[in-house]
Amino acid sequence: MAKQVVPEEKRRRRRPTRSGTVLSETLIVEAALRLLREHGSAGLSARRLGLALDCDPSTLYRYFRGMDELTLAIGDALIGEALRGWRPTGEWRADLHAVGLRIHAAYVAHPQAAQLTASRVTGRANELAADEAVLDILRTAGFPLPDTVRIYHAFIDQTLAFAALDAASLALPRAARHADDAIWRSTYARLPAETHPRIAEAAPLLSTRMVTSAYPTALEMLLDSAQARLAVLAAARRRP
Repeated sequence: MAKQVVPEEKRRRRRPTRSGTVLSETLIVEAALRLLREHGSAGLSARRLGLALDCDPSTLYRYFRGMDELTLAIGDALIGEALRGWRPTGEWRADLHAVGLRIHAAYVAHPQAAQLTASRVTGRANELAADEAVLDILRTAGFPLPDTVRIYHAFIDQTLAFAALDAASLALPRAARHADDAIWRSTYARLPAETHPRIAEAAPLLSTRMVTSAYPTALEMLLDSAQARLAVLAAARRRP
């Protein structure tokens, strides 16, 4: 006989924990973000969460079917953090620029969580809201549907890819991160022009730029490409 599915609202715990806190998805996600920040992904477990929330670990399964579902909720929370307070202005390029920077910033503010969730598709409310917003910006700007989907795909994947890359760097131990940054000055800047002429001429700029995120530049390049495509479409519409 198949096991009866318990409706979601009945899975929630109404009684307070031992410390008097009434649990919620939001509280559990916030606790999970703290654990990730302090211990990394290896430190995120039902047992640790139970200790942090002063509840039996089994209680967490009233809210999430497993740790993977919690992971998706964490990713969705980061997107929600990015969208909080944002409103479209009607200027498509400025709006896409703002959304991209907000999503990237929200992820790199939680580097351990970003590494865990940037590659996931949650299907949850905040992710859906972000996708709807980006698609609406592009369609309202006048992009045909195939172009809209192509640019949306590049925009989202580029944003999350840079978020994951930058988060991985930020999640390194501080000494390792500083050592990596120093190589641009200790190694690249000292290469002779006779053997590495292009690196030698670019070394002063490399040592400055390569220790920062390339995402703002990549975002501008993507938007430049989209704007050029929109101009081509507009010109085609004007031709008799």
